[in-house]
Amino acid sequence: MNTKHQNWQDQELGRKSAVKQPDMELPSVLSLGDFRLRQPSSLIDDFTDPHFLNDFGRLIAVLNNFRRTHGFGRAISAPQIGIMKRFIAMNIGSNSSILVNPEITWYSKSTITLWDDCMSFPDKLVRVQRASSISVTFWDDKGGCHSWERLPVDVSELVQHEVDHLDGVLAVDRAIDSEAIIKRVDYERHKSHYDAMVKYAIE
Repeated sequence: MNTKHQNWQDQELGRKSAVKQPDMELPSVLSLGDFRLRQPSSLIDDFTDPHFLNDFGRLIAVLNNFRRTHGFGRAISAPQIGIMKRFIAMNIGSNSSILVNPEITWYSKSTITLWDDCMSFPDKLVRVQRASSISVTFWDDKGGCHSWERLPVDVSELVQHEVDHLDGVLAVDRAIDSEAIIKRVDYERHKSHYDAMVKYAIE
């Protein structure tokens, strides 16, 4: 396997994964309670499959539309729009990136707590604990293999959240305790109070 080790901020990957978004009605993001969010996803094994090429364009389009309508959202997994395949779309720079068959290869021993949000329940936040840094190997939409090593905390927690989705695991499953799920409106109203309860706050 020829793996390209690169800085996660390398925007070349984003340009490679930028595609013309499909001119069709976009699928809805599945909501908490939909059984499909609990199903593990299958590996992508054919990068030339027209269905895959269309699906990752749709996923990017849904992510961008969610960002426009809700004002937040950095990534989305394919299962969140009913595509039970292992790929995610991320928007953490000037371009969207596709991570196919991502595999977390290293977790730091140090951890953080944070209020995690999710497009499948945008009105809620969940206090979770995650590794403060990870390394991840993945493929781009052309079948090229990449490795992001020892990621910063903001990207690390995001990738962990999305890989969980691929395994049928939701942030609510990782809630620290019975009081770790709150309404977004309450968080926004008392942000300093809730931020004091965690080690890291998503900007």
